[in-house]
Amino acid sequence: MVPVIECMEVIPVAGYDSMLLNQAGAHGPFFTRNIVVMTDSSGFTGVGEVPGGEVITRRLESCIPLVEGQPIGRYKDILLACNDHLTASLRDQGALGAETAHAQIFKKVTNALAGIEAPLLDLLGKHLEVPVASLLGDGQVRTSVRFLAYLFYIGDRTKTDLPYLAGDDDSDAWGRIRREPALTPDAIVREAEAARERYGFHDFKLKGGVFPGEEEVKAVRALKERFPQARITLDPNGCWSLDEAIRLCGDLGGVLAYAEDPCGAEGVFSGRETMAEFHRITGLATATNMVDTDWREMKAAIRLDSVTIPLADPHFWTMQGAVRVAQLCHDMDLTWGVHSNNHFDISLAMVAHCAAAAPGRVNACDTHYIWQDGQHLGTTAPCFKDGCLEVPRDCVGLGIEIDRAKLEAAHRLYVENGCGTRDDAAAMQFIVPGWRYDPKRPALVR
Repeated sequence: MVPVIECMEVIPVAGYDSMLLNQAGAHGPFFTRNIVVMTDSSGFTGVGEVPGGEVITRRLESCIPLVEGQPIGRYKDILLACNDHLTASLRDQGALGAETAHAQIFKKVTNALAGIEAPLLDLLGKHLEVPVASLLGDGQVRTSVRFLAYLFYIGDRTKTDLPYLAGDDDSDAWGRIRREPALTPDAIVREAEAARERYGFHDFKLKGGVFPGEEEVKAVRALKERFPQARITLDPNGCWSLDEAIRLCGDLGGVLAYAEDPCGAEGVFSGRETMAEFHRITGLATATNMVDTDWREMKAAIRLDSVTIPLADPHFWTMQGAVRVAQLCHDMDLTWGVHSNNHFDISLAMVAHCAAAAPGRVNACDTHYIWQDGQHLGTTAPCFKDGCLEVPRDCVGLGIEIDRAKLEAAHRLYVENGCGTRDDAAAMQFIVPGWRYDPKRPALVR
């Protein structure tokens, strides 16, 4: 008898964050996610995690009647029905307007669809006694997935009246450093050293778009000097002009392994066109999670030779879609990678299983989890070894057993603090009164 999905729960949750600076502002004291829990008639539980916010919560809830009562073997039919329902609900909404790139991506129906797909695959994997990775693409191709240290400039939380977490982890340098200000190249290097000591990372990414480009170039040069064998990148979220990006990065061939979204749309030219010109002139490999976020954009990016490392976040592409991107990359001599936002351990497992099923060359995956380490929602914490997570072939499903007490505590944190959609502008008001997002200026260039 094929098990039937008896219950689908949508649970908005929150976790603590540091005052991480980026081109869109500063992270607030809380980050939010939506957790989906499905229980079937055999008593198995499947879980998924996607970005937070009430829009995605409502979309997920609207799909419950399409999921409950369905046998898990019809998971693809369930996803098709949910996709049709969500797509129809978005018709006639018009243009997205002047929003941050992340805000626009969060509005894609795939954010909700991935939240339904993941627990379905988790349930199927548990019943078949196989890892989710073996259900994606052509199956599992690796058991060890490499991640990078995602470094940020950190604002001074003491200059705000916001309830940022502090003193939560004094076990090592990373536990202390991740809550304190980091605004110089030396501070970024100390971050990298601490992250490497705890997790064993070999590769580093600096979130830029905060200071003038010259200052951020100093930071990546300092990282390369300290870690000469590392693959290093800098991501200003497309806020530099094409001319500025070429000037700043033109001689960084021995420093940057690749440049992530060094420039964006400019005048009549799309971000794909400016990225293509940057790639041709500098010779640097390019990565993006901004200019090829769906198949139509991907087609244009490939035609223009805009990007050599597409960053296919499974929350934006779905898990199956992210692995399809990996298959495309493998066939077209590109390198596959993953984009990240703040997340719990469920999302980390989703990324790891996608990467375990990704054929060909795989860039070290982005993850924010190091900033949330200690807040896992599963019964056991993820364990990085030598910068990698293992996806054993005897893993069952996603390998996450949800801790209901932790899940409830994260939900209470969300409710009690009135959390909702991520807003990086609010915390920036304490640093620059009246601050407003500008897609073509770094956050602190005002």
